[in-house]
Amino acid sequence: MIAPKGKLVIIGGAVDLGSNVSSQERIVPQDHLKFFDLGIVRRMINESARHEGSVVEVITTASPIPELVGAEYNKAFKQLNVPKINTLDIQSREDAANKSYLDRVRKADIVIFTGGDQLKLSSIFGGTEFLQILKARYQKENFMIAGTSAGAAALSAHMIYRGQNNEALIKGEVQITAGLGFIDAIIIDTHFVQRGRVGRLMYAVASNPGMLGIGMGEDTALLITDGIIMEAIGPGLVILVDGKNMVETNIYDVELGSPVSIENLRLHVMSIFDKYDLLQHRLSIKKIVKVEEGVFIKGPDNDFMQ
Repeated sequence: MIAPKGKLVIIGGAVDLGSNVSSQERIVPQDHLKFFDLGIVRRMINESARHEGSVVEVITTASPIPELVGAEYNKAFKQLNVPKINTLDIQSREDAANKSYLDRVRKADIVIFTGGDQLKLSSIFGGTEFLQILKARYQKENFMIAGTSAGAAALSAHMIYRGQNNEALIKGEVQITAGLGFIDAIIIDTHFVQRGRVGRLMYAVASNPGMLGIGMGEDTALLITDGIIMEAIGPGLVILVDGKNMVETNIYDVELGSPVSIENLRLHVMSIFDKYDLLQHRLSIKKIVKVEEGVFIKGPDNDFMQ
């Protein structure tokens, strides 16, 4: 398989007002919207094709408050001297076929899917020319595709779109469907630590141990290069649920509504600058990370991916 030339950025986010929020999670409304750490934005800019000169298109399709969300992204990027930031509020498959929108994503350097309802993203963009353009550019160009919260969950070939946390290891309580398909062999859940979603990610991995479960904490992100190298960026944590060496599960034997048992799932924890190779299934932990005036500084390279 030829490695993609583009980059993916999976962002845990801090606000998700769509269907991905369970009524039992009791999310306390904030007096401000905080979508991601500015350090993550800075790293995105540095990794993009034209840095501060990059054209950014923010796709607010998933959000129930697209105008407010678009304004917050605009503010975050302009705060870091990126003036060319626009919003694409695509609300139907007809919108997705709009020629002017297709032209805009052909010219963009960074495309970001915001949080909200990931099922809306897959149902509107699935099978469209819009999505085909993004996938082709990701494969062939130095082009960045990012997703925050529900937008992050939708980037992989399979996605969790619903599941109560307190019943996540009950057969039938976690719903999985096709995502946008930029990367295979992973499945992503966001707001992972804060909302206690470990059970539903374990369930997803048990249903197909060939997928690596990725649980994104808030204020953290993964930068994926060459389609296989994942680097943690931002101050939060990433939890990996690895079913490759799973011994047994009863998920296929028990009736709907019954608890599920799993033997020998492995968990890995990534923090800033750690790397994971999806091909070799190896984690490289950074030994030294300094903090100067609230900024994380990468220590010397001492891993297998130099």
